[in-house]
Amino acid sequence: MVFGGDRAMGAAPGADAASTMRFALHVMRGRWFMFFASILIMAAAGGTYIFGIYSKAIKTSLGYDQQTLNTLSFFKDVGANVGILPGLINEVTPPWVVLFCGAGMNLVGYLMIYLAITGRTAQPPVWLMCLYIAIGANSQSFANTGSLVTAVKNFPEDRGVVLGLLKGFVGLSGAIFTQLYRAIYGTDNDGADLVLLMAWLPAAISLVFIPTIRIMPRNAAARGERKAFFLFLYASIVLAAYLLVMNVVELEVIHFPKPAYYVTAVVLLLLIFFPIVIVVKQELKTYLAPPAPTAATSAAIVTITVDEKTRASNNNVAPESPDRRHQAIAATEDNSSPSCFQDVFRPPARGQDYTILQALFSVDMLVLFVATICGIGGTLTAVDNMGQIGQSLGYPQRSISTFVSLVSIWNYAGRVVSGFASEYVLARYQVPRPLALTVVLLLACVGHALIAFGVSNGLYAASVILGFCFGAQWPLLFAIISEVFGLKYYSTLYNFGAVASPVGSYILNVRIAGRMYDREALRQGGRRGRDLTCIGVRCFRESFLIITGVTLLGALVSLVLAWRTRNFYRGDLYGRFREVGMAGAAAAGGAEDGRVHEAEASSSGGASDSDTKDTSSSETVNGSKV
Repeated sequence: MVFGGDRAMGAAPGADAASTMRFALHVMRGRWFMFFASILIMAAAGGTYIFGIYSKAIKTSLGYDQQTLNTLSFFKDVGANVGILPGLINEVTPPWVVLFCGAGMNLVGYLMIYLAITGRTAQPPVWLMCLYIAIGANSQSFANTGSLVTAVKNFPEDRGVVLGLLKGFVGLSGAIFTQLYRAIYGTDNDGADLVLLMAWLPAAISLVFIPTIRIMPRNAAARGERKAFFLFLYASIVLAAYLLVMNVVELEVIHFPKPAYYVTAVVLLLLIFFPIVIVVKQELKTYLAPPAPTAATSAAIVTITVDEKTRASNNNVAPESPDRRHQAIAATEDNSSPSCFQDVFRPPARGQDYTILQALFSVDMLVLFVATICGIGGTLTAVDNMGQIGQSLGYPQRSISTFVSLVSIWNYAGRVVSGFASEYVLARYQVPRPLALTVVLLLACVGHALIAFGVSNGLYAASVILGFCFGAQWPLLFAIISEVFGLKYYSTLYNFGAVASPVGSYILNVRIAGRMYDREALRQGGRRGRDLTCIGVRCFRESFLIITGVTLLGALVSLVLAWRTRNFYRGDLYGRFREVGMAGAAAAGGAEDGRVHEAEASSSGGASDSDTKDTSSSETVNGSKV
């Protein structure tokens, strides 16, 4: 395979291999391969969403009641969503440091849980199990911060699409884990070995792709990227459809043969790695693309510099040294800029770069935080309790495993659809993104009501609706934060927005759903200190009626945010990123032209009087001042 200038006839015998190697290195160092690596990391970072499969093994082996199990689930949500630490680390270190820390935490946390529930260690106290699962789940925040935040900064104009795709693969990871787990360990396993798979696989993937995750400059020639993202979307849809079909087939076929699981796992891996074809196609375009012309920009910069020197010589004044100029600018900034605490309640306009304190104390963040507590807290309660909900309503274990997998697949669908659809309606009709959040929360109320009233076979529909709504909220939340508060401190603000999830989970899952479940189980004759099991619609009826009302409140709160930001979303949100990209490309591409221009000026023996007049008029025309 020969690229570019190596196509000439009569090339050396090793030219083909050398050019192919250069192109391979170009691909591995490119932004699109970085995006593909982020997809793989995200596809392995959603183990927290299949808690419903292995929660039964924890509850049975350790003898927990439902409230204790929900407390464990709460600390899982705390670990998965409280990412302030990785956000702050990412502000001062490169992304590979964050990913390396996350890989270590994932391995240690889930491995200790596996040893505890299989009896290989003494039974740990509840607080220690909570610590284990919080450490293991917190690795998801490190993976999100290291790869997802970096991808958003590499593709700022397509942040909604990027968030939707990457968070979509996080949603699919539950179904991917389930399929691999069935192929490796079989369907009769109680879920304990799934925890071991969750311990080593995400850590290994993060370590393999650490060198590729980094922030890369974007040049002005990078156009038509939205088409490439749609290709990634189509590939992910095929993957999701395959997982959905296999779940249905494995549910309907009572004795699904073991070799067939191996075949399904191989096909699954091929579909996961197929996007590398899209990466090669996109990087080939950039590899063969000619550099953008920037002679006009470089000429303007050089003539202004010559004119400044000429004015200084004509006035017999020595040019000001760069050090003195920088000292004067710094002194001016020190005298005019208030401290960070004085500036907290005087934030910039929406869309500009807020400081961390300005964003945290803003009304927009408060409103968004409350809406997220109500919305994600309710759907997360349903997702975490899906196993117990199915058991209380009389569904067999095979169906419960299918519910969890359906939640994962529709979780993916919600993330992708909300990312792409909200981006489309925003660009086409200037619809505020918080309004899409309102629609999602209203739809979630339907799923909660199906569980509350125990509709016959309604759990299939509820798992689809709530999985979709749970996934759809995340890209909307993170896109709103990036648009309203800017990208400068996005690593920290991104993780602060996710804190609302465990807050809502503790209120709705531990204090309401778990307590009411145990109360009903005791009424049915169960005893504390043992595996409390509740049977019937009443187990979750009252709690999910409350959750339905809370979710409706969240929809009203998000509607307030949509009203507050309606004028902001009517403007050009990403205009400044296009300008920065063009300016950066011009500065990088114009360096060579500038050197040629200076060489020509020095060879002519300096600037004449006529040259001085020309450069003065050039400065006037360009309207530029140094």
